[in-house]
Amino acid sequence: MFTGIVEGMGGVAAIDVRPQGARLVVAAGELADGVAIGDSVAVNGVCLTVTDRDGDRLAFDAVPETLARTNLGMLRVGDRVNLERPLRVGDRLGGHFVQGHVDGIAEVEWVRREGEGLRLRCRAPIALMRYVVAKGSVALDGVSLTVAHRDGDGFEVALIPHTCAVTTLGRKASGDRLNLEVDLLAKYVEQLLTAGSDGGSTGA
Repeated sequence: MFTGIVEGMGGVAAIDVRPQGARLVVAAGELADGVAIGDSVAVNGVCLTVTDRDGDRLAFDAVPETLARTNLGMLRVGDRVNLERPLRVGDRLGGHFVQGHVDGIAEVEWVRREGEGLRLRCRAPIALMRYVVAKGSVALDGVSLTVAHRDGDGFEVALIPHTCAVTTLGRKASGDRLNLEVDLLAKYVEQLLTAGSDGGSTGA
């Protein structure tokens, strides 16, 4: 479980494409401290398992489905990625509950300067837009953000200068594709309401 409060950026050091997927090696710098083989790390919002470590370089194996459903398959050596280590018991929950299970891809429609920060509009799959509500939460490339506006096929978020500086979102442009994870609680509410309308039991 993560919070969407990105701890820093890493650099893609190597990509080894294989028939069964790909091995991604990320130079994580100080964020590699305390990370062991078998631990989980969110890379651009995707929960991945550390399969090897060499100094500050962390290796992750991504299966074909992960590469197809996220933007990890579009990465190239030298690209920057957002990194977050998992939430620990007792940590502050500064963002919102983020699983690291990407729901789909959001495409950047435009980026505009807004004061000292940025405003970014994304188009998202219609099937996911029902979970996006004004003033609700979404995660874009692993960054917890508040929805500033939404309409039929897209939504807008505001990026403060700090977010622009410490995450990859400050470098995005029209046409870029971002990993989108909608609010976990919204999906559970829908499931409970659907179960209720179908006459399903809610337990004792």
